Amino acid sequence: MVRLSPGPCQGRATPERPVPTTVPTQVTTTAPTAVTTTTFAVFAQRADYSLLDSLRADPQATSDGHDHQPRQVFSGHYVPVTPTPLPAPEVVAHSSTLFDELGLGEALVHDDQFRRLFSGDISVATEPMRPYGWATGYALSIYGSEYIQQCPFGTGNGYGDGRAISVFEGVFNGRRWEMQLKGGGPTPYCRGADGRAVLRSSVREFLAQEFMHALGVPTSRSLTLYVSGSETVRRPWYSPDSRSFDPDVMVDNPAAITTRVAPSFLRVGQLELFARRARSGAHPEALHELQMIVQHLIERNYHQEIDPALGFADQVVALAGLFRGRLTALVANWMRVGYCQGNFNSDNCAAGGYTLDYGPFGFCELFDPRFQPWTGGGQHFSFFNQPVAAEANYQMFWSALRPLLEGNTEALERLDQIRDGFAEAMGQELEAMWASKLGLIRYDAELVQELLQLMVASKADYTIFFRRLSAIPEQVSALQESFYLPSSEELDTQWTSWLQRWRARLTEGGDLKAPSEAMQRVNPRVTWREWLIAPAYKQAAQGDVSLVRELQEVFSHPYDALPAELAATYDRLKPREFFNAGGVSHYSCSS
Repeated sequence: MVRLSPGPCQGRATPERPVPTTVPTQVTTTAPTAVTTTTFAVFAQRADYSLLDSLRADPQATSDGHDHQPRQVFSGHYVPVTPTPLPAPEVVAHSSTLFDELGLGEALVHDDQFRRLFSGDISVATEPMRPYGWATGYALSIYGSEYIQQCPFGTGNGYGDGRAISVFEGVFNGRRWEMQLKGGGPTPYCRGADGRAVLRSSVREFLAQEFMHALGVPTSRSLTLYVSGSETVRRPWYSPDSRSFDPDVMVDNPAAITTRVAPSFLRVGQLELFARRARSGAHPEALHELQMIVQHLIERNYHQEIDPALGFADQVVALAGLFRGRLTALVANWMRVGYCQGNFNSDNCAAGGYTLDYGPFGFCELFDPRFQPWTGGGQHFSFFNQPVAAEANYQMFWSALRPLLEGNTEALERLDQIRDGFAEAMGQELEAMWASKLGLIRYDAELVQELLQLMVASKADYTIFFRRLSAIPEQVSALQESFYLPSSEELDTQWTSWLQRWRARLTEGGDLKAPSEAMQRVNPRVTWREWLIAPAYKQAAQGDVSLVRELQEVFSHPYDALPAELAATYDRLKPREFFNAGGVSHYSCSS
């Protein structure tokens, strides 16, 4: 059940504490890098396949990657598979920010070989690139309960990357990145589906990843988005002006491929899969395969923080502590910016501690702790229940590591202590987050709790409210433009009392300029509003990508003041007609 609590939903009374340094006080952008990769031939030379070189392929896989039919995968860490090219690919968008970070020349997005690779034609690969991509299997847990029903074979051996195919891993400017096609065609894990993604979901994922990065939230990134000029796919969706909860029509939408980029795509569900096999003795090498993937996770995502000279048991314990810190900070950041990961299962939880899956997600507009945009998500994955969902995923992570420490009582005790401290660590991150949003030096539980209740009573817009509050107004009238309901005399009196007590707390640290500036660095000026995204992907389907490009620009500087003409569009309350609108206020995962 969702509770109106500023901390984890189970709630607890906590003393005041200093704000931890893990909550960002400002959002920084990566400094520009010199362009070093201007041709596909030079791009190919960046290839360095640590996953393929250090982990095991499925022994039953084909040698050429032509492995596109659903089947069980019993062992190995990946399946070599070739993507299915989009016919007549056309560029919709690319991330200039990420291109710059990687040192890629902007012209590459129109380069024939580059376009073909990232629209699914891996036949253009030249050495040292591999002529195939790879898909991975993983397990599914929902709130700490193991599931195999989604596997078509009823065993859990057919669940994994059904339409996500990694096609490149390389080192750019000293950093390792993996590049994965979303919608790249069927894999052995496709469960009979077509392996495609529609333009609608591809535009959403492309924009959301770069928006979250600009917000300062750890995330996978967007590289390119290509759409087919001739291939469409049919999906259930919502009819115009639909008020239906579930999709009510079948629609054809252009097939598209977005390339998402991350230090790795290792998930909690992957570790969980190998741990399940190790515990059940699924095959003689099961425990060793678990150890291999954990070692690979450390090398890919934690090598700068875990000393390789440590014994393996100590590395595992260190990994557990570091992942706990990243995961709790990540969820606090999600709640800071109003993000709701509508389906936060273990398979959607990146073991590197950043946002990974952008399927059934949304951003809270009208403040509601129970906000959940995905029709299949339920209250357990709602906005304020994300800390509890995170703890359930951490439980599966902890459980997956335990077989590696069997017989080492001391290491197991340390591992268990880290697990047992998750709720407290999560609570500290949330308290620090709420303090930062309010410009407070120390967290004040009573002040925050009363604020949340007032926001619910006034039906406040989450983003507009906190941005207006960042000016530290004296009168409630300055906040009323963020309310979806007209105020009342009784509410105004309560707001006035709260504002006076809050301002008194702020002045304990001196003048109000510093806390106001600090609040503006953590409370964004714009947010994701689905009713503004839908026109962009609809127009893109007709060949007009201007709104996609405009959203890219607006989302690239979410803490800055907008020009007046853009502010009139992007800095306003949700219009009444979009409440309870199918495909806007709520939507299925049909993509």
